[in-house]
Amino acid sequence: DYSSMTSKVAVVTGSNKGIGLAIVRALCKQFEGDVYLTARDLGRGEEAVKILTSEGLKPKFQQLDITDVSSITSAAAFFRETYGGVDILVNNAGIAFKRKSETLQTLLLIMDPVKDNGRVVNVSSFMGSLALNLCSEEFQQRFRSEDITEDELVGLMERFVEKTKTGEHKKDGWPELVYGVSKTGLTTLSMILARRLSKERPHDNVANAPFAPLGAGPGWVRTDMAGDKAPKSPDEGAVIPVYLALLPPGATEPHGCFVTEKGDSAVVKNML
Repeated sequence: DYSSMTSKVAVVTGSNKGIGLAIVRALCKQFEGDVYLTARDLGRGEEAVKILTSEGLKPKFQQLDITDVSSITSAAAFFRETYGGVDILVNNAGIAFKRKSETLQTLLLIMDPVKDNGRVVNVSSFMGSLALNLCSEEFQQRFRSEDITEDELVGLMERFVEKTKTGEHKKDGWPELVYGVSKTGLTTLSMILARRLSKERPHDNVANAPFAPLGAGPGWVRTDMAGDKAPKSPDEGAVIPVYLALLPPGATEPHGCFVTEKGDSAVVKNML
């Protein structure tokens, strides 16, 4: 209906628990528009919505499995038809590099309905930078190069997966950090997409916007994955991604870089 088309919308992937849920909670309080919690599993998603509803918030729910192209396609179509696109997209769901370019197409499909002046925040991790510094000089050079392509990145990630299967990854120049290398891949992909958007949509503010797309490092946060010894709560971990998602229209920085704290002083220009 017309009212939906005129209202703004924020979508957070993988947001039924942990940092994703905390990002939805904060956006419900601070964003003027509809906020969608998404999850692969309908039941878990609806449970998470109940938690926030009991806190007096009003999230909406959309089933979204980022490993399932049909799920992404139908979600993207829903947001295009209902809102004319997405104003804020926070890519929080974990992404695994499996087969040729599927992951990249997945991210591009999710980003497809992002509106002009939209915001894209990719939740990455300082572990990506740590892992890259432990790679061979040759790998470091390629990941950091200005001309690395999506296909080359997928090739590198596939090479890492294959070499770990046979235990030859260290000899090949990779570290013992599977999670870290996956985040190196995500951060590099963010940079590739930022460069590509600047070329393909030069007159759109998505291209010049703060994170089109951008990696946000929430820090070490208490989640199922990171364990209970971490110093930050999920709500504290959500601060940076939410700060980036809500930067004002017309902001041109930061763009395609990795941000680990709020404020200009901590904007890291080179994500890797």
